[in-house]
Amino acid sequence: MESDGEEEEAATPGPTTPAPAGGRLKGCPELSVDCDMREMAKTAAWSVSSCKPGNGVSSLRDNSLDTYWQSDGAQPHLVNIQFQKKVQLQLVVLYVDFKLDESYTPSKISIRAGDGFHNLKEIKTVDLLKPVGWVHVSLSGTDPRETFIHTFMLQIAVLANHLNGRDTHVRQIKIYGPRPNHVPHQPFHFTSRECIMYSTVR
Repeated sequence: MESDGEEEEAATPGPTTPAPAGGRLKGCPELSVDCDMREMAKTAAWSVSSCKPGNGVSSLRDNSLDTYWQSDGAQPHLVNIQFQKKVQLQLVVLYVDFKLDESYTPSKISIRAGDGFHNLKEIKTVDLLKPVGWVHVSLSGTDPRETFIHTFMLQIAVLANHLNGRDTHVRQIKIYGPRPNHVPHQPFHFTSRECIMYSTVR
C-alpha cells in the first residue's frame, strides 16, 4: 500500500460531465473536474477480482489510454480501492471506449463504500450508453449538504457489458476528494476557494 503523501495529482479545472436524457452516461473526451478537488488514489491500495495476464490493475493507473484492465472471470467484475485511513471522496471518473472495446465496454456500474469487504453498501448505480471518454460519477447524496462520502474503502463493480459481453475493459480510473482546508485554526472544512476567501473576519 502506498504511503499517505501530502502531494496529490492536481485536477484540471472545468465542469463535470452532465448526464444525457434518460440518465445514461456517454463520456467526455476531456478529463475536467472542479479545481477544489484533488486526486486521492496515491493514498490507496488497488486490487481487482480477476485479470488477463498483462492487463492487470496497474493498467488502470498508468495514465495511458492505450492500455486497459481486462477481467477474466464471472460477473460482476470488481475494482477495490482501500485507504489507510478514512477519506472524503466526491467523484469517480472512468475512461471507457465503446468504439475500441465494443462488447467489453461496461453498460452498468455499481459503486459501493464501507469500512471493508464485510460491510460494503451500494451508494450509486449508473447506466452507460456506448460511452467514449471520461465518465464522471458523483458520489454526493440526494441531500445538497451531502457533498462527499467518508469511507475506508470504495468498490467499483461492473455489473453488465454492452452486447452481453462477459469480460470487461476499463482504461483508467481516478478518484477525487475535496482539497484540505489550509486556513489555520479554522474549525470548519470549506471545499471551495470562495468560501475560504471569506472565512476570516478582518
